[in-house]
Amino acid sequence: MAQPKEAWENQQRVWKHVFLCLMGVMTLLMEAVWACPSLCRCSNMTVDCSDNGLLSLPANLPSNTKTLLLLNNKLSLLPPWAFSNLSSLENLDLSNNFLDNLPSSLFRQLGNLSELILRNNSITSLDKGLLQSCAGLHRLDLSINGLSQVPLGVFDGLQEVTWLSLADNRLHALERATFEPLSNLQHLLLRGNPWECDCNLRDFKHWLEWFLYRGGNIDGVECTLPKDLRGRDIRRVPVEMFNYCLQLEDENGSVVSGGVVVGGPPCNRGEEPVIIVSPEIPPTVAVVQTSDCARQKYRPVSVRRAIGTVIIAGVVCGIVCIMMVVAAAYGCIYASLMAKYQRELKKRQPLMGDGDGEGDQEEKQISSVA
Repeated sequence: MAQPKEAWENQQRVWKHVFLCLMGVMTLLMEAVWACPSLCRCSNMTVDCSDNGLLSLPANLPSNTKTLLLLNNKLSLLPPWAFSNLSSLENLDLSNNFLDNLPSSLFRQLGNLSELILRNNSITSLDKGLLQSCAGLHRLDLSINGLSQVPLGVFDGLQEVTWLSLADNRLHALERATFEPLSNLQHLLLRGNPWECDCNLRDFKHWLEWFLYRGGNIDGVECTLPKDLRGRDIRRVPVEMFNYCLQLEDENGSVVSGGVVVGGPPCNRGEEPVIIVSPEIPPTVAVVQTSDCARQKYRPVSVRRAIGTVIIAGVVCGIVCIMMVVAAAYGCIYASLMAKYQRELKKRQPLMGDGDGEGDQEEKQISSVA
């Protein structure tokens, strides 16, 4: 009976040693996976590397990091593979750096990314495919950068985005089609941009009205140009102010884009159109002309011209209305005078009849005496 007991104790000791070895290996693996980079602070799958003056991304970032904070550094360039091993990343904060143009594949491996903050950098352009792999993105902050346009298609596939900020950039116009993929967007920040409230912003104004109608929130789009609308929120600019845009499309499909008339009839000899800008032509007007193409008429491209047209039309309508009122008053006065004349005439007719009777009697008396 002693031998089985000793064998059982030996087996327990062996399994104990195996378990301890496995635990040691797992500890080493966890330490390798969760090794906190120098100059960073790590806790609960959060790596905080902010406020360290970093010029490049820290090496050996833990692959299971869920929150990475890189704000308030001096990052200016990130390689395309910067976050290739961080497939579990959910929150990324790159604000207050010097980032310029971002590689199109920079966030390609971040399919679980929920929040991306690029606030206060030097980003001047966005690649169309930059965010196409971030289908789970909910919050996107691109405020305080140098963006002058948002390319069509950059928000495609981002149906989960609910909060978007493009505030304090250099945007003067936006395309409606750019924002249509954001079907769940609830908050949109656009303040602090030099908006030009002309034909280029007309379709986006219509999208804003639809966005507000379905319960969305927006901080405002104040016009910078033209001067007549400076400081006014485009949401409060009557849609009739943009009706003149339809008049800019001639029968051949010429439209105004960026202050220049483009399109028009094709050239007979396949020559390229030549844009003519003359000092004699106002800065808000341009003409397209080709050697064999019909010269296009001048086209106004500012709301000031629309306001002038409305004022002139109002003045003309006012003058016509005044003339109609004067004519009606004259007609009434004339009719009143004629009615009064007819009444006087009727009063005089019996008197004239009596006078004729007395004359006849006198003639009869004279004839009888004779």
